[in-house]
Amino acid sequence: MEKFILALDQGTTSSRAVIFDRNVNKISTAQQEFTQIYPTPGWVEHDPEELFHCQLAVLKKVVANAKLKPEQIEAVGITNQRETIIIWDKKTGKPVYNAIVWQCRRTAAMADDLIARGLSETIRKKTGLIPDPYFSGTKIKWILDNVDGVRQRAERGELLAGTVDTWLTWRLSGGTAHVTDFTNASRTMLFNIHTLEWDKELLELLDIPQSILPEVKDSSCIYAYTDETICGFKAPIASLIGDQQAALFGQACFNKGETKVTYGTGCFLLMNTGANPVDSKHKLLTTIALGLDGKIEYALEGSVFIGGALIKWLRDELELIETANDVNIQAERVKDSGGVMIVPAFTGLGAPYWDPYARGTIVGLTRGTGKANICRAALEAIAFQVKDELECMKDDAGLEIPSLKVDGGACVSNVMMQFQADILNTNVYRPENVETTVTGAAFLAGLATGFWKTRDEITQRWQVERIFISDMENDVREKRYSEWKRAIERAQGWIKK
Repeated sequence: MEKFILALDQGTTSSRAVIFDRNVNKISTAQQEFTQIYPTPGWVEHDPEELFHCQLAVLKKVVANAKLKPEQIEAVGITNQRETIIIWDKKTGKPVYNAIVWQCRRTAAMADDLIARGLSETIRKKTGLIPDPYFSGTKIKWILDNVDGVRQRAERGELLAGTVDTWLTWRLSGGTAHVTDFTNASRTMLFNIHTLEWDKELLELLDIPQSILPEVKDSSCIYAYTDETICGFKAPIASLIGDQQAALFGQACFNKGETKVTYGTGCFLLMNTGANPVDSKHKLLTTIALGLDGKIEYALEGSVFIGGALIKWLRDELELIETANDVNIQAERVKDSGGVMIVPAFTGLGAPYWDPYARGTIVGLTRGTGKANICRAALEAIAFQVKDELECMKDDAGLEIPSLKVDGGACVSNVMMQFQADILNTNVYRPENVETTVTGAAFLAGLATGFWKTRDEITQRWQVERIFISDMENDVREKRYSEWKRAIERAQGWIKK
């Protein structure tokens, strides 16, 4: 009987499910958006129950559409939005508060306090991260400190906490497994990426009881089995991995120096640095890329908070476009942005600026500025942010990057990919399969069960669809990037501390 891998991708704005065959063909796919909750400016939440039921709905839909028998599902792989945190009752499964999303800036003052106390270097050396509201640790502390009775319940051992992979595994397995993997743990600001354990000093610093945190395992192993009464089948949950690390694996970036960028809600660059973590001089992140076969691989990471979300903003809030693809149609109508620069710092700026007080700006407007110029400026803004990250990454690692692999929904834009190659002066490789995040989760689940045997087998399945080659003069490139830096200066520090 033919077997298949079911991969789940629980993202920031939607839940997806994909069924793959042994040749990595997508047999069935489903996707469903869920509610974004903004209680106050700068705060972002999700309903944990909606997250789970949305993911469960697409899981059931792809299995039904593919007409699979329960025994045909070889394994389930899970990849997830990282840093988003949930705390729930271990007996009832009821969340004590909404999920606090990675984009949420409510704990900016808490991060500032850690910096003011001179703890930045301690945190960086242990975790590879910097004190910032982006990461999970301060979010956990906020819930413990601000939701009535939660701290007392946590200290009594009544509650569990975890990132979205942990929440989904716990729910899908009927509450039998409280686990995470090294990649997700490394994003909490509580996990020591060198000793590979929850760091007692950091837990004490944020007053978080270790008892609420999950067991940490490899990114590819059997953690639990799906509950047949919940999912309709029993199969091993065999991979857990943060979405950006999943994309790195799905892009077959297995060698030191290989780099990818995912254009999703945010933009995330990861460079594989191999068995050794690389310290960043530019406030990039040192993170765990993978835990596989008992070995750890590391990566340098640059995070852009607002990538594809900028396109959604043009569509939903400004109503300049009706569909996401309209931004490309508009951008192709003009040869450039007409001097317009957009800095999409809606929730602050990530690396290398790390300014939670920055806010979005549009500069360079004239009476002749039109919708097409603004649409093109939006696509260019995404590419400029990627260049910021890549320049820092090259310097930190001491490596040139002759090519960049791209994936994610927004990379289908030929206009943006050509500008990305132009502004980087680097070849940009777009694969045939741009959904590398969910594919990475599938590969890792398949490796855990022997569905696929080796990384070489995976590399052979990675195929390029188009190469974008730089076609911009050096002086033009330098002028445009200088203009971007000026626009950044105007966005920084907009909200006073």
